[in-house]
Amino acid sequence: MKPAAYWGRVAAIGAVYAALTLLPPLRALSYGMIQVRVAEALTVLPYITPAAVPGLFVGCLVANVVGGLGPLDMTLGSLTTLVAAWLTSRAGAVWLAPLPPVVLNALVVGSYVPLLLGLRVPLPVGWAWVGLGEAVACYALGFPLLLYLLRRPRLCSLLRGESDQCA
Repeated sequence: MKPAAYWGRVAAIGAVYAALTLLPPLRALSYGMIQVRVAEALTVLPYITPAAVPGLFVGCLVANVVGGLGPLDMTLGSLTTLVAAWLTSRAGAVWLAPLPPVVLNALVVGSYVPLLLGLRVPLPVGWAWVGLGEAVACYALGFPLLLYLLRRPRLCSLLRGESDQCA
């Protein structure tokens, strides 16, 4: 694998994530207590390609710098995406691939977003709202995307930058 090609895939994934978060009308869904970031559907990509791990982190960081809720969101939100992407890359079964971003975002982002928005809600309510939105993005949108890609070996090879086919 050529380093320039790898970093090109990282940049492309990051750019698509940022665009799907920041562009209208999707931006309106991407921030707040109840959010469904359509870009989070891409969090299944580390199951296919390692380039998605840093790509999703960079895309989330850009989205949180431009439209997020400040330094805490930039830091914790982006690092949560990085850890979730790494865990997704290690998922054994395909149906588990969307789970790390759902659980981690529910617990981490769901813990601080209500505080940043000045909402007085119990912690489990924050977890539930963020987790529900994340489940919609990752399982209702991301999981079908992953299944689609896995049935198309050439697309998987393109994402991986390799000639072999998806698992």
